[in-house]
Amino acid sequence: MTPIAKQKSPEDMTGQVFKPADVVNYQTGAIVSHEVIGKKTGTVTVFAFDVGQQLSEHTAPFDAMVVGLDGEAEVFIAGEPNRVKAGDMIIMPANVPHALQAVRPFKMLLIMIKK
Repeated sequence: MTPIAKQKSPEDMTGQVFKPADVVNYQTGAIVSHEVIGKKTGTVTVFAFDVGQQLSEHTAPFDAMVVGLDGEAEVFIAGEPNRVKAGDMIIMPANVPHALQAVRPFKMLLIMIKK
């Protein structure tokens, strides 16, 4: 699995209008992420995956929602493939194995709300 590079923003985005897809840039052979909101109750993170990059199968103790921002990826939930493109959304249920692989360079917004 490729390590995820964290891309830092030069300023706090609270109270500012921005496009989530502009928060991270693609990097060759890498996954880049930036946490937009990080609270005890949940997180909102933007990811950019170069083509072929993946998150291996894992589980989370709470639901996670993926919103496609750019490109295309295959999201596997309990082994079942789901194609996600810009404008699409999918919810990965808590405690169910899931994985992701970028079919094309792919940006997504990941929203996790803890129970």
